[in-house]
Amino acid sequence: MPPTLLDMIGLVHGLREKRVKRTAPLWDFGRTTAWKRVVGLMKVAGIRGPHATPKGLRHGFGVAAVQAGVPLNLLQRWLGHAQLTTTATYANAVGPEERNIAARMWGQA
Repeated sequence: MPPTLLDMIGLVHGLREKRVKRTAPLWDFGRTTAWKRVVGLMKVAGIRGPHATPKGLRHGFGVAAVQAGVPLNLLQRWLGHAQLTTTATYANAVGPEERNIAARMWGQA
């Protein structure tokens, strides 16, 4: 995460200042609190619909990363997947995403 984003989140959500130590958690709260805060921020941002959840946001990030040409092994590390096959599901985008990927492959994007 960019330091500016970490600072912004820290001001709002209690980010720990122990960024130097890589094993220390970034936040001083658990998964349930994090889920509630992400959902709350999505509501404030006007993000609505069945995919307006932290999981939907994560999947959207995965598809966007594949569309942007992020290598699957790097995306695997970013998402914390143990198996590359789990990450590869993001490469199975359909509809407009699939057409966009195909167009890039043929140099038409």
